[in-house]
Amino acid sequence: MYPEFPAFKPLNIEDREFISSLLKDYKPVTSELSFTNFYIWRENYKFQWSVYSGNLLISARSESGELYGFPPVGFGPKTEAVLMFFRWMQELGIENPRIERADLRLVDELRDSPLFEISPQRHHFDYVYLREALATLPGNKYHSKKNHINAFKKNYEFRFEQLGLRHIKSCLDMAETWCTLRRCEDDLSLMEEWNAVREALMNYENLNLVGGVITIDGKVEAFSLGEFLNESTVVVHIEKANAEIRGLYALINQQCAEHVWGNALFINREQDLGDDGLRQAKLSYHPEKLIEKYSIKMA
Repeated sequence: MYPEFPAFKPLNIEDREFISSLLKDYKPVTSELSFTNFYIWRENYKFQWSVYSGNLLISARSESGELYGFPPVGFGPKTEAVLMFFRWMQELGIENPRIERADLRLVDELRDSPLFEISPQRHHFDYVYLREALATLPGNKYHSKKNHINAFKKNYEFRFEQLGLRHIKSCLDMAETWCTLRRCEDDLSLMEEWNAVREALMNYENLNLVGGVITIDGKVEAFSLGEFLNESTVVVHIEKANAEIRGLYALINQQCAEHVWGNALFINREQDLGDDGLRQAKLSYHPEKLIEKYSIKMA
């Protein structure tokens, strides 16, 4: 049984089949709209879900505890679902209810209404790349990436494998070392990221994820995992590598594009969250397009 609005329930792994079926039918393009994303970040955002008139509603909490919503997912017009979502939040004491990370489909439906105030969220725009370009790194514009990879190959013998259950413990160990070196315990955002990485790895099979690992002398030094977001696009949820080894991040990206995601046309590598360094790194791979996202409030 699913919770009918206005009843909401916390997200559990048992909800995957039902929620994933709604998301699959919707054919999402934004990286947030996957069960895996909601599940691995559920403790951080306090996600809960409900269904209103065939639409999946996801509520969340900000770091300050303020309630807000994610865009309704389902077929047909969504104006009524948005208004009901906002009224529900107002009844719970939220003076300025909002929906975050809304896609263009919802924005196009609402933009001419005087009831809503809509603004773009550049820091949440997803970077989407042609898979073939990431796999082959063609032309001069990828020259620096190829240099990094070639430098790695000159110094190391490596093995690339599809990530399987036998790799989970080694990936967890590697991620924990990554976290220790960056003193995650002193940085809330890093600790939240570590928790999400752990959730993804510990539930790798249940979430039906796919990925790859790079080993050097039998030790996992890089891993990446994701899933199909829609029929043509893969979303990469997690990617970690030993930053002390030059070229390793570039190599895990390239190897997964070539060997793991061969059936995809596009690869969505999520957003930059407003971090200048991350933005430059994502732009340096020459995205084919950016997926816009918006914040929606009552006017």
